[in-house]
Amino acid sequence: MNPTLRAEFDEKGYAIAKGVYDPTEIAALEEDFDRIVNQLLDSGESINARWTGPEMDRLDTAALQVLHTHNVQQYSARWLQAMLHPRFLQAATELLGPDIILHHSKLFQKPSETGAPFPMHQDWTYFPTIHDTMLAGIVHVSRADDEMGCLRVYPGSHKLGRVEDTSGQRENEVLSQYPLEGATPLEAEPGDVVFFSYLTIHGSLPNRSNEVRKTVLVQLHAGSDKVEDLNQHPNEQLVLAGWNHHARRGSVNM
Repeated sequence: MNPTLRAEFDEKGYAIAKGVYDPTEIAALEEDFDRIVNQLLDSGESINARWTGPEMDRLDTAALQVLHTHNVQQYSARWLQAMLHPRFLQAATELLGPDIILHHSKLFQKPSETGAPFPMHQDWTYFPTIHDTMLAGIVHVSRADDEMGCLRVYPGSHKLGRVEDTSGQRENEVLSQYPLEGATPLEAEPGDVVFFSYLTIHGSLPNRSNEVRKTVLVQLHAGSDKVEDLNQHPNEQLVLAGWNHHARRGSVNM
């Protein structure tokens, strides 16, 4: 048990679990991470997830990119096993309780020197849950410092609750009070997992370094919670620990 992790999360809206994966484990995950990226590049699909909007225009990001796909566990058994790793689930259950549902995962690769930023935003607008238990765990495959465009947050901003129109892709009066440049960088090493609430205002600067930043974001919610009806975002509904209290025949056949 790690009550400090929960206390930090409750107070700041984020918490860093150090060394969740050891060097051997993270090396294997990086191997599959790179294999996924190469498979995506070979597919010819558009995989640049660079956002648009006035903030991105201000940051002058037209030539930048961030490579992305949803649901790495659909590519790689290793990545599914990573989400079932005892140390990962120990940290997740400290924050959410015994019942853990995987909503989706996302791969992000910020190329060296050309990795795109993300403007400040809240995530709740994309996949709201009834009880707002949704959080993300960023698995750091590579190290991430501020020069590499690591996650930046405003500690305690989750206490604002849901703020309307904070998707980050349009102008917003509240977000203008939380500029990207003033946010706190959360630097991390390979194997660390940074957890943060989907109400925490967050973003990231461009990757200005000569290193590639590699992360997989695992989006989770409590088994007693569920995504609001009619939301169309990819939703795995995979039980990683405990029980899904809202599962029905109709919902699991979607």
